[in-house]
Amino acid sequence: MTRTRFFGKTVLACTFILAIIGWGIGFYGPPIYMQAVMERTGWPIAQVSAAVTLHFLSGTIVIANLPRLYARFGIPTITLLGSIVLGIGVNIWAQANQLGVLYAGAVCSGIGWVTLGAAAVNTLIAPWYVKERPKALGKAYNGASLGGVIFAPLWVLLIERFGFTTAALMISVVAVLLIGVFAFLVFNKSPQSLGQHPDHADQPDPISISASATPWTAKQTLRSASFRTLAAGMSLGLLAQIGLIAHLYSILAGRMGVHDASFAMGLATASAMGGRYVAARLMIQGMNRRQLACLGYAVQMLGTLMLLGLDLHPTVAWIAVVLIGSGIGNATSLPPLIAQTEFSREQTARVIALMIAISQATYAFAPAFFGLVRSLFSDSNHAIVAVVAGAVIVQGLAILSFYRGVPARLFKKTAF
Repeated sequence: MTRTRFFGKTVLACTFILAIIGWGIGFYGPPIYMQAVMERTGWPIAQVSAAVTLHFLSGTIVIANLPRLYARFGIPTITLLGSIVLGIGVNIWAQANQLGVLYAGAVCSGIGWVTLGAAAVNTLIAPWYVKERPKALGKAYNGASLGGVIFAPLWVLLIERFGFTTAALMISVVAVLLIGVFAFLVFNKSPQSLGQHPDHADQPDPISISASATPWTAKQTLRSASFRTLAAGMSLGLLAQIGLIAHLYSILAGRMGVHDASFAMGLATASAMGGRYVAARLMIQGMNRRQLACLGYAVQMLGTLMLLGLDLHPTVAWIAVVLIGSGIGNATSLPPLIAQTEFSREQTARVIALMIAISQATYAFAPAFFGLVRSLFSDSNHAIVAVVAGAVIVQGLAILSFYRGVPARLFKKTAF
């Protein structure tokens, strides 16, 4: 008797596409929206970059409460509703003629995008994959990276050809239709409803009942030193990363032109897939995941420093975006995989949701902060130096946070 096809593969494929859409519109889109708004209105960079900050900040409360929203309204409803709110927000970005209206659009786009973001991807994959979750999450998050590869040049092309208003309408309508199909044909199913088990196993893994296996409250989670170093590392790493991404397009556009800059942004996100593949191979070989995070941020730090040499040679910019991009995917996907090894299955859901909420509340301020730093310098070269210095300092603190959580015995084994 042949086994029925594992529906988890369908869920993974649709989550991959959801990640392309979610990150392409809600994560890699705002830096391009920011540039389009400034070109259309002439508003100062500090005021427009504040909208990007508001975009990321507004989704924080939603992320922290996603498990509760899913439980009350269901995953399909929240996923579709989120895509609609995201579409409304992006269309407001495109048409805003006052800063207050722009900020309202940023709130909508921020609230909507998190329902298609990292916490959502983890939630959709978790019921179907346990032992194979690292591999499954890696594949799903490749969609996030591909979202940047596809949408960065696509946004620029459509905005130039049709205008921001028409481009926003076209992309948001297609996105809502696709997400609606996935929500009510795929994401409404569970392994139990189809008589299947995670990882396509013949029977479920036995569940051991113990006091330590009970789900944690937020207060209990915050008391864990392992959680604190993990959340700090993720938050600091993303603070530097989002700050760079939010301003990288406009920095590169001033040196390379908008077309090359958009392709450079795509290359950065394509590099994230390569970085995630290397990380997966190193995990298979047994490398500690916290050490892996430290290594990833060290590579990103090197790429950030190379931004100081943009005027030296055209290839410097391309090498810099590759190195920066190599850690973009791992910054989001690696901390949940670290949590999976350090906490019980029941505790992991709470840990991941709270960790992502804290990190988004932190990195939400990055676009405005780096925008303020840039606005303090009339000379563009001095502004780039200031942005690079700030990013490198924060990346160093992220490495220190992950390093502090690595068990001492691992370093004894490698001592000379």
